[in-house]
Amino acid sequence: MQSMHWIDWCITLLPLVFIMGMAVYSRRYVRGVADYVAAGRVAGRYVIAVGDLESAVGLMSLVGLVEMKYQTGYALDFWGGIGIIFSLVISLTGYCVYRFRETKAMSLGQFLEIRYSRPLRIYAAFLRAIGDTMGNAIGPTVAATFFIYFLGLPHQVILFGITVPTFLILVAIVLTLAMVVIWMGGRIALLITDCIQGLMSYPIFVIITVYVLWNYSLLNEITPVMMDRVEGESFLNPFDIHKLRDFNLFMLGVGLFSRFLNRANWFGNDNSSCGRTPHEQKMAGVLGAWRGGFYWTMSMLLAVFIITIMAHVKYSPQARDIRVELSNKVAEKVIKDDATRSRLMETITALPEQKHVIGVDPPLSNDKDMDTAYLDAARETLGKDGEGNYVYKQFETFYHQMMIAVTMRRLAPIGIMGVFCLLMIMLMISTDDSRIVNCSAGIIQDIVVPLRKKPLTPKEHLFWLRMCALGVAIFFFLFSMFFVQIDYINMFITIMLGIWTGGAGAVMVFGLYSRFGNTAGAFTSLFLGSSISVGGVALQSAWAKHVYPFLDRMGWTGGLDHFLRTITSPFAPYVDWKMDPVKFPINSYEIYFLAMVFSLIGYVAVSLLTYREPYNLDRMLHRGKYSIDGEKKIHSPWTWRSVWGKLVGITPEYSKWDRVIAWSVFGYSFVFQLLIMFIAVLVWNAISPWPRDWWRHFFFFKVMTMGLIVGIVSTVWFMIGGIRDTRRMFKDLAKRVDNPLDDGRVEGHVSLMDKAAIEADDREEDDEK
Repeated sequence: MQSMHWIDWCITLLPLVFIMGMAVYSRRYVRGVADYVAAGRVAGRYVIAVGDLESAVGLMSLVGLVEMKYQTGYALDFWGGIGIIFSLVISLTGYCVYRFRETKAMSLGQFLEIRYSRPLRIYAAFLRAIGDTMGNAIGPTVAATFFIYFLGLPHQVILFGITVPTFLILVAIVLTLAMVVIWMGGRIALLITDCIQGLMSYPIFVIITVYVLWNYSLLNEITPVMMDRVEGESFLNPFDIHKLRDFNLFMLGVGLFSRFLNRANWFGNDNSSCGRTPHEQKMAGVLGAWRGGFYWTMSMLLAVFIITIMAHVKYSPQARDIRVELSNKVAEKVIKDDATRSRLMETITALPEQKHVIGVDPPLSNDKDMDTAYLDAARETLGKDGEGNYVYKQFETFYHQMMIAVTMRRLAPIGIMGVFCLLMIMLMISTDDSRIVNCSAGIIQDIVVPLRKKPLTPKEHLFWLRMCALGVAIFFFLFSMFFVQIDYINMFITIMLGIWTGGAGAVMVFGLYSRFGNTAGAFTSLFLGSSISVGGVALQSAWAKHVYPFLDRMGWTGGLDHFLRTITSPFAPYVDWKMDPVKFPINSYEIYFLAMVFSLIGYVAVSLLTYREPYNLDRMLHRGKYSIDGEKKIHSPWTWRSVWGKLVGITPEYSKWDRVIAWSVFGYSFVFQLLIMFIAVLVWNAISPWPRDWWRHFFFFKVMTMGLIVGIVSTVWFMIGGIRDTRRMFKDLAKRVDNPLDDGRVEGHVSLMDKAAIEADDREEDDEK
């Protein structure tokens, strides 16, 4: 059993102290609200791009990704090429974005008040705050649980004679680290620390990738395990995944539908107003295609590394040790009865080493794999009544989620363990502080500011921003105390955010594009979307312990099972509802889809039923006689030369290097990823399906060979650019300390963050025209 060596602790703690020191140091640059909420708009493209990567790919995201890949492998990723086409169409058409700019609304909340009514704005703000906060509250919970398993900490410790859960202590530490960053410098501190952590993370991505490839054979160990799957559950062949249940093609379809419907739901989040100029902000978005190159390669390698360790016969002794420790650790957490827990530990320890010989034994599946014996032992020991099913569901959830923590704890050598621990801490801090800031800023700008009769002074605004951030952190802590997770991480986040996105999409899209939509329809859509999402979460949580036992006692399970199978039979096997005593028949993605569909229907139906007169869209969009800037007629002829420039997004302010960056992104994303690696492969297989072994070489080429090349190039590129932009940012911030700043006063009911973002958008729009 491997534990943290003093070298690992030095690797972890010394950079962490430096990062927190920089957060404290950033306080000297905060001179007003503009600095706290928009970082004074001094960030360059690489600072924004690197910081956005670090704040987007958190500890929770990595654990959730590995949890999902353990069930699906790589094959499902191939169909992500559809998303490239989808994003291209949306970007070229300016869908939602252009019309939102035309409204001149300085925030999403202000748009809702203009288009509908003030009560709807307040109601929507509450739903958005609840959904955003609930969806992000799981972050500290997952982080604290991860470190308990990774560091081998006990679930309880005794402090001053009182037994205290280690979990709550770690959650408090996690939130304290985040609040130090937030309290000291707001968005400036986030930008500085996220960029520093991002620059530190790039070499760590390389180190972990090299470690996996050096110690585990890709062609002789990893890919043979990935190919050893039953028909319909391939880990490599995207045309052989029709039996996948939760993470499948329907999930991808729901994601695309959500991206279309919810395009305008999150305007104003993150670093959207921190750029030094609108062009720098835009170029940061362009660089987004390159910034995560090595992260995705590393995360995929981590996932397939764990799959290989747990399934390959060569590593069966290590896999048994991992499963025994993992099972015992999870049992200590979820089983309260000492006798039951001891009996399960004895049963687990007595299980023989699970060996699977590829080509001799039957291929593995999600229903029967190397973990089945351990999960079956837990199922039998815990019993099959309501309480036993409920505890088993928790056991199964933590068993799969914490596999990455125990595997790295068992197998990572000295140095690698410290590097991995540092990476996970940085990913944790960068996402938790960003989520708290975004949640608190949304509450202030869309709830507190509109409800006040008097505008906030700069001091009041800063005070309420900090107090609200503290309140969100306290809510995260309380949520961690009482929350019991029984779902996949990605699914839980989806359905929680569905409290807002389940119904808001129809409100925003029809608000921008329809004349018949009205306030009654908007209230109906938000109510249906949030109600279905909340109802789905409640049913999932109470299913095993209360709902299913009640239905079984009433003798209704058979009839319901027949009904569920009948209504989903046209969509099988992608949607397959059936009664199960442990798991609610409808998964979170399906609940989310139902929420969006019913809210869409509700919006249209109620709006038409209460329709009186068409809404004046021209007035809202400042068109025709309502134009406040004068009529602008833009003539931009489409030629073979200009069409490619429009496709790439190049505008007159692009320098030669900017054009190189834009064309490189276009070449990699559109030509290589879309045309060659997706459309060409899709057409080829439609005409003549590849042999099974070809997909192994496809995986090796795309993920490993090209992934490594892109990762190395992007790592060197972004580290050089990030260091240069960071130095310039500190110089600009130092100049601002000696010069008087705009006091950042909030005008009317609009926060400065909103105003800065919209002004930047308007300048960018004028520059492009």
